[in-house]
Amino acid sequence: MKRQWDIFIAFFRVGMLGFGGGPASIPLVRKEAVDKYKWMDEEEFIDVLAISNTLPGPIATKMAGYIGYRVSGWLGMINALVASVLPTVIMVIILLRTLSEVREFDWVKGMTSAVVAVVGMMMAVLTWQFLYKAGKGLGWLTAIIMLAVIFVLLNYLHIHPGIVIGALLLIALILPVKKEEKEGEHR
Repeated sequence: MKRQWDIFIAFFRVGMLGFGGGPASIPLVRKEAVDKYKWMDEEEFIDVLAISNTLPGPIATKMAGYIGYRVSGWLGMINALVASVLPTVIMVIILLRTLSEVREFDWVKGMTSAVVAVVGMMMAVLTWQFLYKAGKGLGWLTAIIMLAVIFVLLNYLHIHPGIVIGALLLIALILPVKKEEKEGEHR
């Protein structure tokens, strides 16, 4: 019962604080699943994020569903999904009614601008954590070259992120692992 409560609270918090949509929720999901409850390590979280990005639908609910299932089976999955969606449903009803009446007030404009800055910083920190992990794992030169190529593919050639991730997964399956890496795994 405690585990179900923890799942509910973790994803309810994500749903309540994930202002700006699914991608803005990713650092919050990471904080709960990796740092607070230790349901998975950083590497598994990155894998879940990568796979979640390739599937259709909102990323926050995909991640909640998988993590809930991993932690506590089908009941955990349903619990995490309800907990992550419920705050949004409630807040949309309340906020849209309220904001439509007060959206022209300066304090409302200031509040939304401040929240955007906070979400931007959370995304920047998460991006740095991913880049740092990639730099350590692949080597900094490879990581920076990949970053530049992927940036061009996504922003200038408008290739869907799922296609880019799928192609990278295929390349990883095809390319042989370096001999030093294999030896390091056997130790």
